[in-house]
Amino acid sequence: MSTLADGREAYAARRWPDAVGQYTAADQDEELPAGDLEQLAISVILTGRGSEGVDILARAHLKYLADGDYPAAARCAVWTGMNLILLGEPARSAGWLARARRIVEDLPEPCPFEGLLSVPVGLGALYQGDGASAAEAFTRTAELGRARGDADSAALGTLGLGQAKIMLGELDDGLALLDEAMVAVTVGEISPIPAGIIYCAVIETCHLAFDLRRAHEWTRALDRWCDAQQKLVAFSGQCQMHRAELYRLHGAWTEAIDAAKTAQDLAFRGDRMATYGGFYQQAEIHRLRGDFDDAEAAYLHAQDTGFPAQPGLALLRLAQGRPDQAQSLLRQAMDGIDPAYRRLMLAARVEIELAAGDAPAARAAVEELDSLCASIDMPLLHALAEQSQAAVLFHDGDPGAALVPLRRAWSRWLSLDAPFEAARCRALLARVCAALGDEESARLEREAARVVFSELGAAPALAELELAGPELAEPEQSAAAAADARTAPAPSTGNGPHHAADAGPLTARETEVVRLVSAGLSNRNIAAELFISEKTVARHLSNIFTKLGLTSRAAVTAYAYQHGLALTSRPA
Repeated sequence: MSTLADGREAYAARRWPDAVGQYTAADQDEELPAGDLEQLAISVILTGRGSEGVDILARAHLKYLADGDYPAAARCAVWTGMNLILLGEPARSAGWLARARRIVEDLPEPCPFEGLLSVPVGLGALYQGDGASAAEAFTRTAELGRARGDADSAALGTLGLGQAKIMLGELDDGLALLDEAMVAVTVGEISPIPAGIIYCAVIETCHLAFDLRRAHEWTRALDRWCDAQQKLVAFSGQCQMHRAELYRLHGAWTEAIDAAKTAQDLAFRGDRMATYGGFYQQAEIHRLRGDFDDAEAAYLHAQDTGFPAQPGLALLRLAQGRPDQAQSLLRQAMDGIDPAYRRLMLAARVEIELAAGDAPAARAAVEELDSLCASIDMPLLHALAEQSQAAVLFHDGDPGAALVPLRRAWSRWLSLDAPFEAARCRALLARVCAALGDEESARLEREAARVVFSELGAAPALAELELAGPELAEPEQSAAAAADARTAPAPSTGNGPHHAADAGPLTARETEVVRLVSAGLSNRNIAAELFISEKTVARHLSNIFTKLGLTSRAAVTAYAYQHGLALTSRPA
């Protein structure tokens, strides 16, 4: 087989370094055909060498022009321009995009790739917060892509239209469009770079929409997509930063740090879009553990990318006993910021404003959260809103009114498998119960929170708990509270892990574990699939054995088949 044929085979198999090596060797013997130059450029970009890949893409463009293939030349010009945007070279990008537009306009027949020209227009509108203009641009991209048979254009347009609709408050329609774009990716219709863009954009948008279920599902899919490609750098760092965020939420903090550091390494190797998230997620774990110097350093590294490291840095200042500085930092960050990112800071705003003594500002933030819940019906958002509402009510001297939203928030955090946030609710519940004169419940709630904080290594939260009430429960009460803190059933939220109708006494997360056990996954593989620690998987299995009266994984598998919970195959 010739070197050129080897390069084509490696490209088709997504062995990017092999494709680069074989194509480069063939190119030294004789200049590659335009299509192979384009594939070499894509392979180079995917291995993290964006600048070099853009130069090769420019060569492919010129070769297509020389061959008289003007539509393909226009396609290369558009992708050269869009890659230059990612490389931070807007002037060169504008030149290439103008060149692509001129070629398309000069063609006597409609160009299959004309829709791609509207993608940068739509992105610009999204970044400026102009959802209506973005929707118009991406609708054009999608319609032209479908009409002229370009799957990449159709999928990118569908993605962008979904993002625009979410920005405009049309959440259900927007999320449905994101799912539609992802279908095109998962069935293999889309070329590699657009596929990676769609994966990462969908996951980011799901987080902005507080849609944890979709974020989980598509992060797992992205993880598998990245693993299926040899030494993929582009998009792999972003995958790791999203994994870190999910690990953090689920209390797998060691795994979160590892994923964050991997994201940073991949960012240095070429996936620049992972830089902020890699450092920010690392900083979050350091802050929660009380490693404040390390947290500050990581937050500042994240901020070096040009985006504010908020609300984390403000929460760090609060943990350091500097509420006024925390208040100032967060207020500055929230002034004029994109509304989609602003709403991610509202719960922290409540906490910081209360600590700084501005209860009216905290109430205003709670009102914003409540209004968001009316249009964004997501359990994660409801949990944040209810927890914040309870904190304000307690601060205002109404512990009785705080009790109901606080217990709702606790139940939601349990259903979302978020142990730290659930424990924070228990800590506040202890104070609420004490204020209501129920000292026994206060001790149990406090001990339940203490167990979780200790297991996680959440030193600042543990110290705050001790200051609020240092007394310990009796040993029997401690054991009961510890079990309750981790295993109490929570109501189905409709957005957590799959919970079958015949799951019996199991929680949603325990049901998910049963399903994965039935598919033959080990504890390690289950942990990776659910973004939790192996220790947490073992705890879930122990709870499952106890609740169902079973003693082995084989018995759990049999239970899964008997109750319609079994997976017929391992997750892809």
